[in-house]
Amino acid sequence: MPPAPVARAKVLDAFEQLLIDKGERAATMEAIAAQAGVSKGGLIYHFGSRDALLEGLEQRLRERSTDYLAAMRAAPEGPVAFFLRTSAVADSPYDHTLVAAARLRSHPRIAEASMWVQRGWFDALLAEVGDADLARTIMLIGDGLYYNVASVSALPFPDFGAGTIDGVIRLMDQLRKTVRG
Repeated sequence: MPPAPVARAKVLDAFEQLLIDKGERAATMEAIAAQAGVSKGGLIYHFGSRDALLEGLEQRLRERSTDYLAAMRAAPEGPVAFFLRTSAVADSPYDHTLVAAARLRSHPRIAEASMWVQRGWFDALLAEVGDADLARTIMLIGDGLYYNVASVSALPFPDFGAGTIDGVIRLMDQLRKTVRG
């Protein structure tokens, strides 16, 4: 599949940023076009309707998630360490797509795609740890890591760094050994 045209990608980037910064109601076709630096006609050429924008965001979410899951499964440290380390990153293109999609979970196609993403994470973790409860626990820890990094200005200890994540990964390894007996 050939890469998406630059203008199409700029429109999706603008749509995501408006969703993140101002919410769904502010992400009008006019605002998206202005944010992307394209004419409204240029936007409509790539996305003829609001539904087409939602479809474009869903496709981007699935593509970026497919890439993430492949990297997660192939990571030298394993899926658990990869998932936990990347959960502590709150400013990547994948993160932007995830956050934008979270703003649209009331839309069935986005909700379904978001559930597919989470199921992919869970399945990759489960394949490594072999226990559903432990896989869910790791996902929740990942959510907590992400929350702490994304909300760092509100935390009393903003020096939440790689050493701490290494400790969490070591603890998960110990917990996995305990669960396996």
